[in-house]
Amino acid sequence: MISKEKVQEVLNKVRPALQADGGDCELINVREDNVIEVRLQGACGNCPMATLTLKAGIERVLKEEIPEVKEVISV
Repeated sequence: MISKEKVQEVLNKVRPALQADGGDCELINVREDNVIEVRLQGACGNCPMATLTLKAGIERVLKEEIPEVKEVISV
C-alpha cells in the first residue's frame, strides 16, 4: 500500500507550479487499488486545462516518483 505521507511529499514538489497559476491540489485519498484521489483547487478547479494538468503534470510526477501509482483522478 502506498503511504499518504509519500504521496503528499511528491505533491509538495508540484504544488509551487500550481500555486504560481493561482491553484492548488489537495490529497483526498490513496485507495487500496493504488489510485490517488485529489481535488484541484482555486484557478485549477475550473480551468479548461485541468485534465491536462492532472494527467500530464500531477499523475506523471507521481508515477515517476512512486511506480506503484496506477492512476490519479480528480474527485
